[in-house]
Amino acid sequence: MSAAVRRFKPLFDRILVSKAAAETTTAAGIVLPSNSAKAPNEATVVAVGPGFRNNDGECVPNAVKEGDKVLLPEFGGTKIELDGDEFYLYRDSDILGTLH
Repeated sequence: MSAAVRRFKPLFDRILVSKAAAETTTAAGIVLPSNSAKAPNEATVVAVGPGFRNNDGECVPNAVKEGDKVLLPEFGGTKIELDGDEFYLYRDSDILGTLH
């Protein structure tokens, strides 16, 4: 992980993720052309904000932590580039679940 990513701290309930690379071969070993490989919906959490504030002013922590593997929606997130690497910002409520 680059120094810029380590210095980046998301605000509120935002989560910075690094998406997995698109699969270029099938389980049987067939090589897929680049235009047929769909965007991955799995990612690794790189950085997590402190959480959001509820109506009483209490901080509610995020449901995921750094290093978790998560399932993302097909569309959404904000694409950002840090030190030439591509990352995405999502809200905690946009994350569909964790993978174990």
